[in-house]
Amino acid sequence: MTTTFQINSFKIIAIILIFTCFSCRNNTIETTHVVTHPSTDWMVGKWGIMIHWIAPGPAPAEGPWISDLNTAVNNFEINKFLAQFDSCGADYLMFTIGQNSSMYCSPNHIMDSLAGSGHCSNRDLALELAVGVHNLGKKFIAYLPAEVNAPTDLHIPFAWNPGGNQEEFENRYTSFIKDYSEKFGNNLDGWWFDGVYEWSQFPIASHHWPLWINAARAGNPNAVVSFNNGSFYSGYTTPVTTYQDYLSGECWNLENGEICVGTNEWLYLPTSRFIPGTQCQFHVQVPIDCNKSWSNQTPGPMPPPSYTDDELFSAVLNVLKVGGTFTINVGIYQEGYISNQTLEQLKRLNIFLKSNLPISN
Repeated sequence: MTTTFQINSFKIIAIILIFTCFSCRNNTIETTHVVTHPSTDWMVGKWGIMIHWIAPGPAPAEGPWISDLNTAVNNFEINKFLAQFDSCGADYLMFTIGQNSSMYCSPNHIMDSLAGSGHCSNRDLALELAVGVHNLGKKFIAYLPAEVNAPTDLHIPFAWNPGGNQEEFENRYTSFIKDYSEKFGNNLDGWWFDGVYEWSQFPIASHHWPLWINAARAGNPNAVVSFNNGSFYSGYTTPVTTYQDYLSGECWNLENGEICVGTNEWLYLPTSRFIPGTQCQFHVQVPIDCNKSWSNQTPGPMPPPSYTDDELFSAVLNVLKVGGTFTINVGIYQEGYISNQTLEQLKRLNIFLKSNLPISN
């Protein structure tokens, strides 16, 4: 027989269980909580430059190429570079911490613990650049790939499992990202993650986006994040995921003041700051020198700008005037500076934009 005491006891236990389950559920939500879409207002109608200085660096202006990581990073002429960056008028800098070479121009505790020393430079070039850019009143966005397929010596340390379950890779690699994010803090305004392709090694649908977003914003909750699937170059005009703040925007060519989608398959221009149907900031990036390559490949004088002023300026203006964002990828020497021809074109672009955009821009 069930007594009144037993019934009341059951009720109390049930209430406790319900409350406990609710509390546990809330804790789970807390641990996976993502602050989505921090303000991209600072990107509206702005342009910046992107630099592929992939450690130990591209081709030099003079002398032999330096293969030693620390020597190459120590020789980077940061004061000269920052002076060039400031003079060109760009609003932000995108800079590679590393990509595919198994070397990085900024120390990282997680990399050292997983793969041993030697992959990261002693000098913290990326952080020095971030601080220097901020001292100029500009923004800094860091570049990293979201995979380690090319550097095979990092496969085991990061549990890279192409074609299989990549959850352990995600755990380790996002810890690597988090270490950078926490170190950079508010000196890091955003991330541009490359290599988020629709490929068998790591399909897009397999990504656990909250892991990536939380790691990227560990040091600055307002950092903007983008994931690159090839974007315009691969025929895409929409973001990879709804967690994305701005379109990755990779593009290989401009024509008649418009963006080429695919390999000149069709032309495209934005009509507002957002990708239609989303709150994702429109952004495009295109290489303008080095024969439209992303980095300088040949020692000695760099190839001149690939576009005339009219060709480049009209495309940038068409994007900025509707609130979009335009990143210009420029070549750099291993020594750490931009060619004078490219720099002068950027200066002329800045003057042109100031004359043709509203004062607020």
